[in-house]
Amino acid sequence: MTVGSIPRLLVAFALPLMIGNVFQQLYNTVDSIIVGNFVSKQALAAVGCTGPIINTLIGVFAGLSGGAGVVISQYYGARDRERLHKAVQTTVVLTAIMCVVLTALGVAMTPLMLRLMDTPEDVMGAASEYLRIYFWGISGMLLYNIGAGILRAVGDSTHPLYFLIFSATTNTVLDYLFVKVFSFGIAGAAIATIVSQALSALLVMRMLIRSREDYRVDLRALRLDGTILKRICEIGIPSSLQMGVTAISNVFVQSYINRFESSCMAGWAAYNKLDAFAMLPLMGFSMAVTTFVGQNYGAGKLDRARKGPLHALWIGTLIMIAILTPMMVFAPTLVRLFNQEAEVIAFGTLFIRLVSPFYLLCTINQIYSGALRGVGDTKATMVIMLFSFVLFRQLYLFTAWQLGGRLVPIALGYPAGWIMCSAIILVYYYRFARQRAVRRAEQDQLAQG
Repeated sequence: MTVGSIPRLLVAFALPLMIGNVFQQLYNTVDSIIVGNFVSKQALAAVGCTGPIINTLIGVFAGLSGGAGVVISQYYGARDRERLHKAVQTTVVLTAIMCVVLTALGVAMTPLMLRLMDTPEDVMGAASEYLRIYFWGISGMLLYNIGAGILRAVGDSTHPLYFLIFSATTNTVLDYLFVKVFSFGIAGAAIATIVSQALSALLVMRMLIRSREDYRVDLRALRLDGTILKRICEIGIPSSLQMGVTAISNVFVQSYINRFESSCMAGWAAYNKLDAFAMLPLMGFSMAVTTFVGQNYGAGKLDRARKGPLHALWIGTLIMIAILTPMMVFAPTLVRLFNQEAEVIAFGTLFIRLVSPFYLLCTINQIYSGALRGVGDTKATMVIMLFSFVLFRQLYLFTAWQLGGRLVPIALGYPAGWIMCSAIILVYYYRFARQRAVRRAEQDQLAQG
């Protein structure tokens, strides 16, 4: 990343990440398409309203697994074979514990979380059924993600992608089989998902167990190492808090949507699935910028480090324009993929055309938050995003509801948070970047003197 064409390097790094994220998103999206077309709009609404709940618990785990990935990659890069081996075993044991904890929490919290979201009675039964089955099988998803994280940490991004493609394809086939052919209803969609995730977990863990490398999973050596566990938690817990709390905020956003009719909920569910795909390029470029800025900042190439986010911003903006334009034009056709009812199509089209233009603001906050992480300033990004996406967004939604509770202001809750986050992060980044540049220049002068 420290030499060569900046745009080419950013695109080359981000592209595989985007492909993997596309297949990751296919799980829940395929569930929504199948149940929306072959069960009912209530079933589509049910799958849609479960997303924030699932993402809350997954976000907590994702932060810890990210911390584990950093620790493993550091030991791998340092060729510290003993600690690398211990880190992998500690990570697998920690994941097993999290499997038990998140299964219990998910199953136990399902009724409470659905009530907190004001889920309507005609959707409550299906949503509860889907969530309970999903959480009983969540271990497959957790084990796959941690296994894939271990492989990526040591430089193997190919096998996790292959396993993910296989799993997503299997899920699509099983969804159609269980829901359309066997008429299992929404339960069939949930079963298809957990079976597919279990298969991907088996594939990745089998590879790690059979490996002869130092990062192999040794079933006889599985135990927690206190020192390594502490390092994982120090790195992972801040990310867990950010992801978990932000996801909880989305639970409350969903609660406002749930106060409207099931057709509105179904339209919102369709929009959310399309929104998840639209955001994938930004996620990839954000991670690419983090790596680019980190390497160039560490190498002392401050000017190149500053150019990276600007290139990523222009590329990301052009990509988002290319995405949101057909989304707005073909919005009714895209929503029709999920459900054929006129009211659902009308609501979904409204949400897409209302919210998608604001994706350009997301480009700003995602790129510059990635740049700040690249220079090690993770606390600032956490504070800014928690303020914008949690506190400010909830205050906005509460005020909008008190002022009449109309649908359009409520639907603008997401863009309101994006506007606030982009404004704060831009001001902070350029002030922070200048301070860093001055400090680095002073350090260089002292070193030369």
